[in-house]
Amino acid sequence: MQLQGNKIVLREKRVTDAADDYTWSTDEELSRLDATRPLSLSFQHVLTLYEEELLYPPSRRVRFAIDTLDGKHIGNCMFYDINEASAAAELGIMVGDRGYWNRSYGTDAVETLLRYIFTQTKLRRIYLHTLDWNIRAQKAFEKCGFQATGRVRRNGYNFISMEIHKPGWEQRVAKHAEHTPA
Repeated sequence: MQLQGNKIVLREKRVTDAADDYTWSTDEELSRLDATRPLSLSFQHVLTLYEEELLYPPSRRVRFAIDTLDGKHIGNCMFYDINEASAAAELGIMVGDRGYWNRSYGTDAVETLLRYIFTQTKLRRIYLHTLDWNIRAQKAFEKCGFQATGRVRRNGYNFISMEIHKPGWEQRVAKHAEHTPA
């Protein structure tokens, strides 16, 4: 499966992504932005787990690689903790390649993922948590239609909760279509 945005392509994860993902998972700054510690496992150990997850993906998570239009792997996004009863899931994204920061690649990936979620699944609410000091991420999520809904403290970190509902997303898409020249 491939989902095309204006600047990116979301595609299924593959084993060849493991080296990039490992590099990003061991990076201190990226870990800090994700409120985690850098990974300390060996690449070979991670690769074994990686291959296993590709063969047997968790049922409550859908992961995508983020590629540029010319095929360069720059990050990952997913929706997870899928709850069919409440029609909700959490969204996560990481643009690991710093050369693509502040250039709307992440925003395009989130908008592309939301389009998929709200047109191809039964989910009606997508939420996320971003560190309260990560203003850049909060502004990017707001650009995609997410609204702050509160604060959460988890594992010693303070987060802003944000969410978007399908009807609000549909209104944004319709409004954007009205203002886009034919």
